Parts: sequence; C-alpha cells; structure tokens
Amino acid sequence: MQALNAVYINEIFKMSKKKKVTASLIFSFFSVIVTAIAVYALNNFAGISITGSSEFSIMVLAVLSYTFFPLFTAFICIDMFAGEFADHTIKFTLTGPASRFKVFLGKILAIAVFIIANLVLVMFLSLVASMFINRGMPNFFKILIAYIMEFFPILIFALAVVLISNITKGTTSAFMLSVFVFLVFNGVGLAFPYLKSLLFTAAFDWYRLALGSYINFGKILRVFLILLGYGIMLFTAGYYLFENKDI
Repeated sequence: MQALNAVYINEIFKMSKKKKVTASLIFSFFSVIVTAIAVYALNNFAGISITGSSEFSIMVLAVLSYTFFPLFTAFICIDMFAGEFADHTIKFTLTGPASRFKVFLGKILAIAVFIIANLVLVMFLSLVASMFINRGMPNFFKILIAYIMEFFPILIFALAVVLISNITKGTTSAFMLSVFVFLVFNGVGLAFPYLKSLLFTAAFDWYRLALGSYINFGKILRVFLILLGYGIMLFTAGYYLFENKDI
C-alpha cells in the first residue's frame, strides 16, 4: 500500500503541474459563469424562463458532460500514458520500487480525482449561480445525486482513452482515435437506437433516471451493471497493454 500511495501522490503532483488541468478548471469556471449570465438575462430582461434554480445545475451538467468533461479528461489520460511514453519520462516511474500494476492503478486513481474535482467545481459554481438566477434554494440532494452519477460514465470514458493511449504510439494519434471512438459510439447510438443502451456513451445522461417523480431503480441498476462491465473490461485490457508495453 505504501508503494501505491507513493505512486498516487506522485501522479497527483505531476497532474497538478499540467497546464491542461488549469485550462480545464478555467474553462469549466467560465462555462458556468457565461451560461448563468445568459440564463439570468433571458429570465429577467427577455421574460423567457429557461430553467428553475435546480434545473440550471442540471442544464450545465447536460452541456458539459458531452463537451468539456470528456475533452479534458481525454487530454489528461493521454498525457499520463501516451505522453509519458512518448517523451520517455515513464522510465523514472517504472524503474521505481512500485510494480507496473500499482503504477497503472495510481494513475487511474489520479484521473478519478481529476474527474471528481471538475465535477465538484462545476456543481458548486452552478449551485451558487442558480441562487442568483432564481433567488431561491435549489434541490441540493437531487443535484448531488446527478453529479455523483455522472462520475461513472466519465470514468469509463477515461478508461477507454487509457486503453487507446496504450495502443497508439503518440499523443496526437491517441487523441484523434479517442475522438473518433467517442463520435462513432454516439453515432451508432443515434443510428441504431436499439443498441444505444449497450453503449457507455449513452450513459452520459443516465442521471436523468433519478430526477423524475418516478425513479426506475431497475433501469438504474441495469445501466450501472453495464458501466461496471465496461469498467472491468477496459481496466483489464488497459493494464495488460500497459504491462507489456516497452519503455
């Protein structure tokens, strides 16, 4: 556990120094602010009511879950795997006392922390903004559940990008292939609706299952098990490639 903890702390430190992390937080911040200003202006000056206090946070989540969240998650995953193999800095990590499995797991845990931090930032900002928009208290519990549920599909996407990063030989090819896979999965879901429920990209808005007056726990469990299956397969495949990849 000490070796894993050391790797995890090291990965968190390295990630905190990346400009893409700072850029992600800045873009998330301004996305919420700009959206809040637009909604406030429409609500109070144009007389167009777009959202309530709780719905604003959900609207922001709906927009960012298909844009900035996967985009910057992909950047971080690619930097931590394909990027380090490309510039050979991975040697310093792999020549340490920690096994490759602990190094791989430490990187995944660091990526999970990044996803959580991004979600928490957006949730907090959207909650504060919603109080100014509607001058009322939003349904914090409902919003919290939605953001917690969003963590799982974003993490699965991150594992998919990690797998791709261990297949490709460069950061550019890893990014292009990740974007291609993301678009293909979404395209297949639109073209073949009967297959949509089997694709992890369709779960980017699965939090909506918990927001209605009737909560279908059976369907929520089904989606969770599908995500869990994706997670196990992608983690195993990603680690296998990472373990056998030459430095």
